[in-house]
Amino acid sequence: MTTLPLVVGVDGSDSSLQAVDWAVDEAARHGLPLRLVHASLWERYEGAVPSSGTERPSERVMAENIVASAAERAARRQPDVKVTTEVIPEEPAETLLHEGNSAFALVTGSRGRGELQGLLLGSVGLAVAARSHRPVVVVRGDIAGVAGSHGRILLGVGDTATGGEAVRFAFREAEVRGSVLDAVRAWRCPAHETAEHPGLADDAGRRHEERASDLLDTALREASGDHPGVRLRSVSVEGPARRILVQRSAAADLVVVGAHRREGHFGLQLGRVGHTLLHHAYCPVAIVPQPV
Repeated sequence: MTTLPLVVGVDGSDSSLQAVDWAVDEAARHGLPLRLVHASLWERYEGAVPSSGTERPSERVMAENIVASAAERAARRQPDVKVTTEVIPEEPAETLLHEGNSAFALVTGSRGRGELQGLLLGSVGLAVAARSHRPVVVVRGDIAGVAGSHGRILLGVGDTATGGEAVRFAFREAEVRGSVLDAVRAWRCPAHETAEHPGLADDAGRRHEERASDLLDTALREASGDHPGVRLRSVSVEGPARRILVQRSAAADLVVVGAHRREGHFGLQLGRVGHTLLHHAYCPVAIVPQPV
């Protein structure tokens, strides 16, 4: 049986090299091969630019140097991980989405080469995270989060019908890392439920909290039984999910959330929570699709 590789998009930027470091450690934890892919449309433009008379490496040579350098970096960091590379003359986001069809997961940096200063998330990373039918990890965050020094995986638990894959992904991550899994379900009490009867606010809030706790238990039950060694901490918290998860990501090594993937829908399929985390989380973000 062939083991699916962990696929990383590389472009020579500092962000993509950080993604290579993170991904090769992840591959070592899971016993996976690592595939480094550089995609560019150089073949379309290289012959259209007039020669200046000064010899310079072709874009193809530069691309090959980028993946070779990344492969050497990965081999130095984790010598036991099998690393392969490929240079593909195609558009980067579409290439990675295609590569994801035969990948354990896709990994990208948070910003690509040439991205505008101040841009929170590069266009390739956003497009891949919002469209891939395989898990996507965008490597971003502070030094401690990227280094994985907290010993904690953070799972945002959404609807049980659309978050099963994310729950299973988070449990596997916590297990291979020997980390605590913090599972969080956010809840809010709609204003219209207490507007006419303010005295019943506590009762309404209690009902919503209990419902959130029940949904959380249901979402975690099966995966918890499959991974009995994982130290699980689950909590329901009042407030907007995206704000709560961003705040809690400061003490996590990876935050995991699910995303809808509707067959036949070709636009961006990324909820507000996932979108916010990709731009503001303090640690790497895993977007795990759930077919619906």
